[in-house]
Amino acid sequence: MFGCQKVLIKTDFDTEAIIEYLCRESNNLYNCSIYYARQIWFKTHKIVTGFDLTSEMKTNKHFNAGYASAMQQTCLNAGEAFKSFKQLLAKSKKGDLNQKPKVPNYRTPGGLFTVTYPKKWLKLKNGLIRFPLGNQVKAWFGITEFYLPVPSNLDWAEIKEIRILPINRCFYAEFVYKQKIEIVSLDKSRVLGIDHGINNWLTCVSNIGQAFIVDGLHLKSLNQWYNKSVSKIKEGKPQGFWSNTLAVITEKRNRQMRYAVNKAARIVINHCIENKIGSIVFGWNKAQKDSINMGVKTNQKFVQIPTAKLKNRIEQLCDQYRIEFIETEESYTSKTSFLDNDPLPKYGEKPDGWKSSGVRTNRGFRTGTGIKINADCNGAANIIRKVATMFKFDLDGVSRGCLSQPKKVLLWTLQKSPCLQTGEA
Repeated sequence: MFGCQKVLIKTDFDTEAIIEYLCRESNNLYNCSIYYARQIWFKTHKIVTGFDLTSEMKTNKHFNAGYASAMQQTCLNAGEAFKSFKQLLAKSKKGDLNQKPKVPNYRTPGGLFTVTYPKKWLKLKNGLIRFPLGNQVKAWFGITEFYLPVPSNLDWAEIKEIRILPINRCFYAEFVYKQKIEIVSLDKSRVLGIDHGINNWLTCVSNIGQAFIVDGLHLKSLNQWYNKSVSKIKEGKPQGFWSNTLAVITEKRNRQMRYAVNKAARIVINHCIENKIGSIVFGWNKAQKDSINMGVKTNQKFVQIPTAKLKNRIEQLCDQYRIEFIETEESYTSKTSFLDNDPLPKYGEKPDGWKSSGVRTNRGFRTGTGIKINADCNGAANIIRKVATMFKFDLDGVSRGCLSQPKKVLLWTLQKSPCLQTGEA
């Protein structure tokens, strides 16, 4: 299994100019490769491979403008685009796709593209990584290499390749390394149900009598600040307007979102490891953001929160730690009373006359017997109940206490606040 770590490149002006030059030449080479592959497809309906493109582009001026092995990776990336196109075509012919796939298109002329260096062409000298530039660059500019520091938390022997990524007028070094599989003793019968939302980003309830909430209010406020800033800058400007200021605040917001996703996923996984929980059930309705209608303001907040990325990150970590990840649809989980053991229908299969024993209130959820519990905890428990019969989960450990008093975890401080008031959602 391979992992990757992305590090913002902070270097001197000359080195940044070299990196920008390489990324621009990589973008030009990618477009040349795409042009050749498209012409072959239009004329012969044959799909060329990345190795065919490498062989064809060896005399291209953009190929020779950088280190040969790095530029070869750019050609291979173009080949991968057409390989994916070929696979989509096969699915389209079988009727597995709703629309016909389009031939890979060009990148923006004059833009920047990824530059990839395989490990075998790199050297480590005094804590700095040497990146070669090739003979042509040496002849043109008299420069043979540039250096970047290696992250202190990575083992150089485990690194397989380094990618230089241009993102929002910044440059990142992405270190791809071999990841060790950690074997942890877990109990598959112990399960954690996860219900996602906005103010409470993740509400987690387990069948061992524990519950906690990963706060989403700070995340929502960051998105709100970003939207207001963008709106103010773009006021009176033509459509498609972009500037350095927009690039800076967009990159800042994206970093905050990436941090939140990784931190929230790690909180969930660490909780499972500490409590020997071997199964996670995540409530998810596919394409739910495409047709959601909760009002203009709520829609904007919900759609911009990267919950899908968080779900995928949790799934990746589950695979790493051998935790079973189960995804299930979450219809009627917020309306049904868990403590009353109400029937829990699937989406589109609600029986005529079906009615929940409990009711959602402004302060939470009130069961049929008048017990007040946290509404999101009720939903998370019902998400486990969706698959409990199939996976034989014992839900006796989901108590009234854990549904009423979940602990709240703040992403940016990792401090656990006092228990929420009974019934608060």
